[in-house]
Amino acid sequence: MTRDVPQSGKNLPLKRGWTTGACATAATKAALTALISGQFPDPVQITLPKGQEPAFPLAMEALGDNSAIVGIIKDAGDDPDVTHGAMIRAEVQFGETGQGIIFKAGKGVGTVTKPGLPIEVGNAAINPVPRQLMSNVVEELCKAHGLKPDVTITISVPTGEQLAKKTWNPRLGILGGISILGTTGIVVPFSCAAWIHSIHRGIDVARATGQTHVAGCTGSTSEKKVRGLYDLPESAMLDMGDFAGGMLKYLRRNPVEHVTIGGGFAKLCKLAQGHMDLHSGRSQVDFDWLAEQLAVLNADDEFIEVTRTANTALAVLRMANEKSLPIADHVAKLAHDQAKNMLKGADIHLDIVVVGRGGELLARYEPG
Repeated sequence: MTRDVPQSGKNLPLKRGWTTGACATAATKAALTALISGQFPDPVQITLPKGQEPAFPLAMEALGDNSAIVGIIKDAGDDPDVTHGAMIRAEVQFGETGQGIIFKAGKGVGTVTKPGLPIEVGNAAINPVPRQLMSNVVEELCKAHGLKPDVTITISVPTGEQLAKKTWNPRLGILGGISILGTTGIVVPFSCAAWIHSIHRGIDVARATGQTHVAGCTGSTSEKKVRGLYDLPESAMLDMGDFAGGMLKYLRRNPVEHVTIGGGFAKLCKLAQGHMDLHSGRSQVDFDWLAEQLAVLNADDEFIEVTRTANTALAVLRMANEKSLPIADHVAKLAHDQAKNMLKGADIHLDIVVVGRGGELLARYEPG
């Protein structure tokens, strides 16, 4: 799902890149310019929502009698973006008088099949901001040449169908390829915003399709176990990852009847401590805290002291199991209490599932 990122060192800033929406806009502008004038601008410059004016070199171009095609290679900078290096193509054609601007999904661009997304079911998975950027380009060029903006824009990504398998699109009901995304046109390396945005859209789709039980898990192992425990459809599974807080805050405002959080012991220890970002670079298991929890379970003094200097939460878990101390059950309850507090009174039935590395059920806490 990711690509290798240059190790640029602490003193060098990470390079920003361009969204698929920005690339599609640039390709649309170059194609329409050629259709009107017979000449492809190379590079082609566009204006982004915040006023930046990047220029994009053309990777391919073709001009016919009533259509023009331009391809631009997406540069995601130093972000581990699955679409980095993909060609984003725009084919532009003049349409029937009065049709306005029509967007179509070409090869490798998905089609929306479930409600709850910003785009209506049956339409090309081209998000609102990229649509607006492309519409602005068409309207400006047509106005400058005394033409009506009756244009059909078909966006395609030759490798999009394969790339989509590495994204959340199939789960969200976007079939046939990737989405054309972006709100600013700029990719900020390692931004958490895109991941959290996808969690939000997953909740929207689940609500719109009538799902009453959704689950957010920290990884594929816990997700497989939770899905099997409750016999949940794929559309009910939210890609929470490390962003428990991002999921819970959105659920607080957009509740679902039943929510399950599943994860490994160490991740859920961090949730039980009150961390809402479970990434290893942003939160750590507090072994003094873990030792205090073992004391609550009447662990002996020696084990408590060993826990304070333990290397991993897994090592502590194994020792606790040998001593028949239910630390996983205890952590599950504490994680539930922290998550429930984050929901701030939202009418949601919440349960916690702790899963071992081999996919075994370690603990399950469900009040009532």
